Amino acid sequence: MTRRPGQIVLALALAAGALTGCARADSGAGADRTPTAGRTIAFDLYTHCGIEGTYIGSTWFAADIPLSDGEGNAGWGNPYQHGTMTLKSETEAVFTDDAGHEIVFHARPESAPKRLCA
Repeated sequence: MTRRPGQIVLALALAAGALTGCARADSGAGADRTPTAGRTIAFDLYTHCGIEGTYIGSTWFAADIPLSDGEGNAGWGNPYQHGTMTLKSETEAVFTDDAGHEIVFHARPESAPKRLCA
């Protein structure tokens, strides 16, 4: 069977997506928007592999205290915990949710993991 170039590209893209399924730590609500200091936005925090940090816009923010329950999802929603992210300054952000969770993050672009989970 002969494949057209478009089919090959699509197959490669799907394979790459499957291999890097945990490559980013955030989701649609916060992935493409960077809040301005003092502004709070809806944010889906990626928790599936624990909470090491998250991207806010294109900047990696590391959790001040990384969280894990030993199974990798920190006992929060899995794979995401819906809440809000407030950018306190250009380098500090705080995630909160209706369940009372709160986690502080600081910008550390040099420490962003290459891969968050397997």
